[in-house]
Amino acid sequence: MTDIKGKARYVMIGGFLGAGKTTAIQAFAKELDAQGVKVGLITNDQGAGLVDTALGKSNQFPVEEIAGGCFCCRFDSLIDAAANLSEATRPDVFLAEPVGSCTDLVATVNLPLQQIYGDDFVVSPLSVLIDPVRALRVLGLEEGKRLSPNVCYIYEKQLEEAEIIAINKVDLLDSERLATLRTALLERYPRASVIEMSAREGTNVGSWIETVLVTESNPLRLMEVDYQKYGDGEALLGWLNATLRIEHEEEFDGNALLNTIASTLRTLLEGQSIEVAHLKMTLTPEGDPFEIAAVNLVRSDDQPHMSHQLTEPIEEGALSLNIRAEADPKALENATQEALAEVFGHQPGLAFATTHIEAFRPGKPVPVHRLTQL
Repeated sequence: MTDIKGKARYVMIGGFLGAGKTTAIQAFAKELDAQGVKVGLITNDQGAGLVDTALGKSNQFPVEEIAGGCFCCRFDSLIDAAANLSEATRPDVFLAEPVGSCTDLVATVNLPLQQIYGDDFVVSPLSVLIDPVRALRVLGLEEGKRLSPNVCYIYEKQLEEAEIIAINKVDLLDSERLATLRTALLERYPRASVIEMSAREGTNVGSWIETVLVTESNPLRLMEVDYQKYGDGEALLGWLNATLRIEHEEEFDGNALLNTIASTLRTLLEGQSIEVAHLKMTLTPEGDPFEIAAVNLVRSDDQPHMSHQLTEPIEEGALSLNIRAEADPKALENATQEALAEVFGHQPGLAFATTHIEAFRPGKPVPVHRLTQL
């Protein structure tokens, strides 16, 4: 592993909703931590109550959460978050996860960091992770449920500005489909390095980390972005963030509860022809923030996947739910309420109280800085 010396290194890991960024960042952080490199995480969302933040804390990494807009629109908050982490733990590496529906990050985040705060940070190349199944569909290489054209515009712009494209979850594809995707990416985005990996399985993660840490961000050009089309694409997406208090008269299986809620929600959303970009939940037992269960769903025609499991039954805890989908936010809220009523209605003695819920569409992106020349 490359030695981390001198200035702190800023590493931004982007990619569309459901690409596996959080899993990859946790793997990245664990690898550096095992080598004695101090890591600080910066999570980002349009709303509050992030599953990503809960996962980072459960792994005992220092985390700062930036809510209410993407990094480009909350640039000063990004700098403040880094300062807060530096004051608390002085990280050698900042791992930053931008909102999955954002693009134009080189011109609005990486380059301003280099030019304004270059004395404080070494900025690594922008990695963009992709879920290979969704990528095959967005690029027109396979049939299947697709997002609308303006949402796909954001997806393809993310790939266009990437300095490193990481095909994540390679365990989902056979060698022929993987080769087809890799060839298409190299042809369409020749300026990017393409890496194949699986953060979940640990495949080739070390090679990706090494690639990210040995060089600095050095884009060969700045891409053009139609901000009207970009904003229209984000406005098609619905966001739902909710937190619940869960309790039972006796101990219950928290892992089974999360999986049942996710499966029920998937069925309800698919029945309304709503394409899920990412649904994720965590359940943390009362009094133990380092014990956690987590479940993910990244496409409506997929199945929920448990990425973290509780080691024993619990009596009470906090549940966080994030849904990102191409849908009316009210439809997401209604489906959530219906799923919860159905699941808890079939489990006598198990009760929940909603402590926070918000459903909305992202606002128009308005970057604090946007450089137009290198």
